[in-house]
Amino acid sequence: MVANSFSHVSFWVFDLDNTLYPPEARLFDQIEVRMTAWVMKALNVNKAEADRLRRQYWAEYGTTLAGLMRVHGVDPAPYLTDVHEIDLSHLVPDPKLARLISALPGRRIVYTNGSAPYAERVLEARGLAGRFDAIYGVEHAGFKPKPERAAFETIFKTDNLDPAQGAMFEDDPRNLVAPNDMGMRTVHVAPDRLDAPYIHHHTNDLTGFLAQVFPA
Repeated sequence: MVANSFSHVSFWVFDLDNTLYPPEARLFDQIEVRMTAWVMKALNVNKAEADRLRRQYWAEYGTTLAGLMRVHGVDPAPYLTDVHEIDLSHLVPDPKLARLISALPGRRIVYTNGSAPYAERVLEARGLAGRFDAIYGVEHAGFKPKPERAAFETIFKTDNLDPAQGAMFEDDPRNLVAPNDMGMRTVHVAPDRLDAPYIHHHTNDLTGFLAQVFPA
């Protein structure tokens, strides 16, 4: 049974984007448009070059922001504020998911490469506000992004989280490598299954999966 695989878990860590809402919401489409516009303005490049850099930095550094900071020394605060000013009006609450998260035994955490204020807005729109014990953004990891192990270590130390008693839910498989290495139970939340040694479980339906783990 799936539930048996999580009987030891007392720290439940959830990514935000495309994890706590379905990818069909396509919030990241809006964010990518704003990131490209920000890069164009900050680096004085055209749209094609800004798009190329955005993708390159995401691939090489984990996030576009990490690349902008390392290569160009940008100030992360204005960037994070600007790129997350998106429309959330089409997000709908998920009462069943809210009940299931509330029923998880132990500490419930959101950890995103976005900012904490943005995460709070998304959780509010999804009807998940108040269901988590802590919300951590990239700013809480000193702007080090997932998938860097040091980023996870910073967040987990801040929260006094024991990875051996933790589970990590993520849509980006890169961000499950370090949690697995640290001893966490890992869950890939995505439409397409990826078989990899660092992924213990896969689901394309987080609500349905949690109903198996700890029925509310």
